[in-house]
Amino acid sequence: MSFDIIKLLPDSVANQIAAGEVIQRPASVVKELMENALDAGATQIDLYVKDAGRTFITVIDNGCGMSETDARLCFERHATSKINKAEDLFSIRTMGFRGEALASIAAVAQVELTTRRKEDELGTKIVIEGSVVKEQLPKPMSVGTNFTIKNLFFNIPARRNFLKSNEVEMRHITDEFFRVAMMNPEVGFSLTNNDKEMYHLTSGNLKQRIVGLCGKDYDKKILPVQQETETASINGFIVKPEFLRKTRGEQYFFVNKRFIKHAYLHHAIENAYQELIPKDCYPGYFINIDIDPSEIDINIHPTKTEVNFQDVKLVYAILHSAVRKSIGQNNLSPTLDFDVNPDLGIDFGEASRMDRPIIEPKIDFDPFYNPFKTQSQARQHASGNWRIMYEDDDNTVGSNISQISNFDEVPNTVIDNKNLYIQLQQAYIITTVKSGLLVVDQHLAHMRVLYEKYMKEMDNNQEASQQELFPQHISLNANDASLLREIKSELENIGFRIQQMNHTTFIINGTPSDSKSADAVSLLEKILDMYKTNLTDYKLDKRINLARSLASQLAIKSGQSLNAVEMQDIIDRLFACSVSEVSPDGKKIYTILNVNELKTRLN
Repeated sequence: MSFDIIKLLPDSVANQIAAGEVIQRPASVVKELMENALDAGATQIDLYVKDAGRTFITVIDNGCGMSETDARLCFERHATSKINKAEDLFSIRTMGFRGEALASIAAVAQVELTTRRKEDELGTKIVIEGSVVKEQLPKPMSVGTNFTIKNLFFNIPARRNFLKSNEVEMRHITDEFFRVAMMNPEVGFSLTNNDKEMYHLTSGNLKQRIVGLCGKDYDKKILPVQQETETASINGFIVKPEFLRKTRGEQYFFVNKRFIKHAYLHHAIENAYQELIPKDCYPGYFINIDIDPSEIDINIHPTKTEVNFQDVKLVYAILHSAVRKSIGQNNLSPTLDFDVNPDLGIDFGEASRMDRPIIEPKIDFDPFYNPFKTQSQARQHASGNWRIMYEDDDNTVGSNISQISNFDEVPNTVIDNKNLYIQLQQAYIITTVKSGLLVVDQHLAHMRVLYEKYMKEMDNNQEASQQELFPQHISLNANDASLLREIKSELENIGFRIQQMNHTTFIINGTPSDSKSADAVSLLEKILDMYKTNLTDYKLDKRINLARSLASQLAIKSGQSLNAVEMQDIIDRLFACSVSEVSPDGKKIYTILNVNELKTRLN
């Protein structure tokens, strides 16, 4: 006997499945509610969160509000006021349109909605828990809509357990707040977290909005971009080349004021900056592309962050041209001025008077001096005994040789503390071993040494710090400040001494002992930049990420001169590491030029 096995899911279950696509974390709720407020024509939108949105999210707007019927119907799946037929999908300029957001939120949280239209005397209050309406009644209130979301994922514990720390979730909320507020400068916004106001943005122009979100120093960091064509209009700002950073944080693309991600259009801006920025830096931009909705498809992703263009190559060309034009108009391209008077008014004294005879300096030197030979050998060479230059030096491999355990994979490899250390092109350390020549990348070797040192210090809470003679202030944007607070204890375990002054300002009182003369502010900024890059690209553990970021910044660089003592110290410390073969980012640190290989090459 057979039974039918296909059946329709209950609406509550279907809404929870939809919520898995649309509502991934508290920031997803913030995005949907703020976009709905914009669609309602609000001129002021206030966001309140507690516990990074886990327990409480409220969005208050002064928009058009809803009738009693609309207030009840808005929680039904696919209920929307934006489209009536399929063709409407290609003429949309509003933020929301599919009618999934509120139904999805109501399926996984406790929701309270109060709303009133201007023409109504009383508003409407609706309380829903897990898609079930618990209460509906009239309520006096001002015109607009208030959404309060409590206990997100209360009925899906597994989803709640996958949420990250409050600092991480709050950064996601701040990201969404930025994306909604950025291209709507005519609307006032505020963000309050745990009863502390983080942002209070008044209505103004786009530049004022960018400064309000990213910091006062952006007033001098950005350049306007403007381009009008029949196909699309480009407007916004780019970051000046000298202020670019090594992370992708300040990259905001919008299409018709909707935030998107588009690698191909990013390349257009990156290419426009060509020859103006180092390879390891990324362009920063805040750009809106205004285009006919029929030329794009925004219905290809649940979060609507991906867009298809009918003619993306044309948009690429317009965008590239607009950025190049902005760079050229602001004279950022390198130029040479051949009309400058060579007489700079500097008196060089006697050296500038060409009527005096030129006298060559007299320098005494020993043409036979060899710094790598003993004095007795140098005397022998000076007396004509040239063969000594090609004889083996017994001191090269002496009796005080210690076997290095990390070289077990390479047979008969021995390093002597009295070995000759040579620096090649200020990038590689070369020394002799039993099997031939050891060639070590000095930057990668030192990076490995510092990485293991910092990991050990974080494990054992051992720190070596050098105090700043004059404590330095550092001001960060909200996301970077949140990131610094998240890793502050780990930073202090490896030598930093950081004191928080307010939400975005900190005082650096001390830095790791390895930092020596490095500028404290610049060092901390670079660490944060690299930490974010590693977090995005490699999803690294916090401790590993921090140790790798700091080691990369403080390790000696290629091009830095080292004396014999410094080179030997790096080699000794490298082969005392638990892993000496590869750097923390997986690159090979050293290689062995075998004697037999050398003989083959020389024959």
